[in-house]
Amino acid sequence: MGKLQEFEITFDGNKVVYSPGESITGIVRIKVAQALPCKDIKVNCNGFCGITTKVNDTAWTNEEQYFNTTVSVADKGTLKPGEHTFPFKFLIPATAPTSYEGNYGKIIYRVRAFIDTPRFAKDYNTEKAFYLLSLLNLNEVPDIWGPNQSAVTQQFTYMLMKTGTIVLKAETDMRGYTNGQVIQVSANVHNQSGKTTGNIIASLMQRVTYETKRPTHDLRVIAQVEGGVVKAGKELAWKEQIIVPALPQSALKGCDLIKIEYYVKVSLKSPDVMLTLPIHIGNVSLDKNTATTPTLPPRPGPKPAPRAAPRSRMSSCHSPSAPPAEFPLGAEGGAMIDDGYPNKRQSQLVSPNAFSYAPGLFFGQNQQNNDNPQAASRGAAAPYPPDNRASAMPSPLIIPPDYSTASYPKEAPPSYDESCNT
Repeated sequence: MGKLQEFEITFDGNKVVYSPGESITGIVRIKVAQALPCKDIKVNCNGFCGITTKVNDTAWTNEEQYFNTTVSVADKGTLKPGEHTFPFKFLIPATAPTSYEGNYGKIIYRVRAFIDTPRFAKDYNTEKAFYLLSLLNLNEVPDIWGPNQSAVTQQFTYMLMKTGTIVLKAETDMRGYTNGQVIQVSANVHNQSGKTTGNIIASLMQRVTYETKRPTHDLRVIAQVEGGVVKAGKELAWKEQIIVPALPQSALKGCDLIKIEYYVKVSLKSPDVMLTLPIHIGNVSLDKNTATTPTLPPRPGPKPAPRAAPRSRMSSCHSPSAPPAEFPLGAEGGAMIDDGYPNKRQSQLVSPNAFSYAPGLFFGQNQQNNDNPQAASRGAAAPYPPDNRASAMPSPLIIPPDYSTASYPKEAPPSYDESCNT
């Protein structure tokens, strides 16, 4: 190796993943066997996005730079034999997007070090990459709450002359998910024809758009589950589940060259009927309490009517007190329906090479064990979350009195006749 024996960059704490707005610190370590004259030693930190029209090509067609900072850690002089360390510190801008690596583009962050030597001497350089994760909080995404529904009616021709109609309706339980959560898909197929359909399929799709002169679209099937057929003239209600693997987040906020979208595609093998349900993949899951109806303040319980004072025996009439306030008990406040999803899964197919780089893998709280996609298809233990759909909140005008609270009377109030006869 000549005069230079070691030349490397080390981050403090061997940290690899950083957040926007955070400082990145470390040292440049140089070890030389002989005296090495140098004009300057510089350290550079930069982040950029590059896209191309060829798979895995680094001759970028378009580039977008997020920051590029250079500091000088040593002036002109001579490095004596031995080991030398030079500390550095950079501030990552708060607007920098999450790291990403795809077939047609990347968002790259790195620290580079340079040793400039006198004229006609060899220059030296080294670099080390780091990753940036800007958390996507699904609770901050507009129109994220509630189930996702869609329907399509398709006419088709079979046996050259006959025509038929398929009505396909589908929905997902939520519109946003994180790694390890389960997408609950339900579909209804009404076969209004004399021909049996092909199998029903639900697929989790990823579409990445690279904004070149002519946009490049990279479409992938992330996971897929398959059901049965629908016989002629029959109607089928189908429910399935798709486990979300480790995936890049939906939005690369701050990047204008790469756009990531996810959706669930529900289709039939035959005839050609298909609909899509757009969803979001993020890092912070939806807060179920935020989507529920606000709880109402406790209503005061009905007070017992005062007992009427006894009157003289000469009086044959009574002056009854007002009857106690009553609430209608016949109205129902809406009960939670147990709509557990029967597992009719034939398979969940996950393409092992279908994922781009997901920096969330470095965080234990954001990852699940999805190393074995086939385990999911065998019904292995999966993090099935409880149903997040809240039961309907009854109107405040039809809430019956609650006598279980200590502040309420332990016995029912007297009836109207008891108040009159006392």
